[in-house]
Amino acid sequence: MQQKTYSGQPVIRLNNGVDIPALGFGVWQMEDMKECENAVIKAIHTGYRMIDTASIYLNETAVGDGVKNSGIDRDELFITSKLWVQDHGYEKAKSAFQRTLNRLQMDYLDMYLIHWPFGDFLGAWKALEELYNEGKIKAIGVCNFTVEKLEELKANSSVLPVINQIELHPVFQQKELQVYDRENNIVTQPWSPLGNGNAELLNNAELKTIAEKYHKTVAQVILRWHLQEGFCVIPKSVTPSRIEENFNIFDFELIEDEMNVVRSLDTGKRLFFDPKDPAWEEKMLRSVADI
Repeated sequence: MQQKTYSGQPVIRLNNGVDIPALGFGVWQMEDMKECENAVIKAIHTGYRMIDTASIYLNETAVGDGVKNSGIDRDELFITSKLWVQDHGYEKAKSAFQRTLNRLQMDYLDMYLIHWPFGDFLGAWKALEELYNEGKIKAIGVCNFTVEKLEELKANSSVLPVINQIELHPVFQQKELQVYDRENNIVTQPWSPLGNGNAELLNNAELKTIAEKYHKTVAQVILRWHLQEGFCVIPKSVTPSRIEENFNIFDFELIEDEMNVVRSLDTGKRLFFDPKDPAWEEKMLRSVADI
């Protein structure tokens, strides 16, 4: 398999043999299209080579414009998007994927993910398997899947997800799910890796001490922890200086005691949505967006 190269950045080899940059750039909650486009251009110029979007973010067009106007060839980048719950089911997933390609102004995706494990996600997965086998997607995976939903998917599919993108940060580490992913050769990809800018976390005294030792910020220490745990991490920001800061984490390494400090911060409490919550599932299945 011909692999892309990513400017000497660390990569993670997925279970289908494709390499993904270990550090990427997320665009969740970027609702201003020009701001999103400029953030993507800034990220690419900083050195990021993985960009993560989703149909429900309603900014795929801005991401595509950012890629097109970055001056970097599309084939040097790893682009991910996601299928929303309203488009679950075989036929609807096929149509939604093509709309995503059209908005991104691309003819293939590096990775396409099922965003939530609700509704007819098995029918959607069948569509993704076919698109993958046709070469229109280089890798397929899931988001927010629990162990139970992963087991259901595994029992009804021929292609194993390469990634499970989940809420994961120092105060909510999902250790049982981490173990399952690892045992099944699925890469764990944290979303909201900094806890959505959690002030208590970013002002933690122990993390500040570690950060001072390396002349880094607490955010950089947390992102470094993610990398050393073997995760594929996607911080987001529209602030140019923060985009650079989040990328500047390859020149130091935490020792095991420092890794354990971060591991000890786990509270087991989510900051966001629970995929096991029937009310959240019902709300998602009723949601309709213009995508």
